[in-house]
Amino acid sequence: MKGVNMGLLEGRTSIITGAAQGIGFAIAEVFAGEGSRVVIGDLDASAADRASKMIGGSTIGVRCDVADAGDIDALITTAIASFGSVDVLVNNAGITRDATMRKMTEAQFDDVISVHLKGTWLGTRAASAVMRDQDSGGSIINMSSISGKVGLLGQTNYSAAKAGIVGLTKAAAKEVGFAGVRVNAIQPGLIRTPMTEGMRDDILAARLAEIPLGRVGDPSEVAQVALFLASDMSSYMTGAVLEVTGGRHM
Repeated sequence: MKGVNMGLLEGRTSIITGAAQGIGFAIAEVFAGEGSRVVIGDLDASAADRASKMIGGSTIGVRCDVADAGDIDALITTAIASFGSVDVLVNNAGITRDATMRKMTEAQFDDVISVHLKGTWLGTRAASAVMRDQDSGGSIINMSSISGKVGLLGQTNYSAAKAGIVGLTKAAAKEVGFAGVRVNAIQPGLIRTPMTEGMRDDILAARLAEIPLGRVGDPSEVAQVALFLASDMSSYMTGAVLEVTGGRHM
């Protein structure tokens, strides 16, 4: 209709995992603001419900353990039952279990790999199976990290998982591109979250010294890149890895 500005994601359904807080919540807010119906998946059901109410509109919260194939399938099924399609998936859910290799337990390693790498694989597999049967295809966005590019001390588990997500993204993009399904990744750097806000002053200063832009990033700045990848603005991009780091470790 003339004079009406349509959102970039108008009429689409987006699933964002780990979206009850932090970067995931920022993405959910931005997507909803651009007209998307939003499904917030989170391990904490009450937090997912609260987040959905905060955003409002066509937004629902669903409990989901991304490392559980049954939970992922239920998340996809709920999205379709509620809104009729799955057009965008952001595999954002994650945990940290930092420790040096000497002190890291097998459980700490396995937990991080399971949530980040297996969880991203399960989400990508389930969403792409639905998207490839839709005439419109779809967009899958996998959250990696600058830690997956350079490796960070005390994060052999996290760095391995985040590097694996890059390989997974590129391989999946080759498998499903024929059906109009795009798979891309984002590598955030130092972003303002509850985790970074609790950082010691000396550690924060050392990390800021590595960033050419000289500041910590905001979750909304990652969300805008996710919007770009979710929308038709990136219609000829797949298998790409976009760094949102302020230039850190370029």
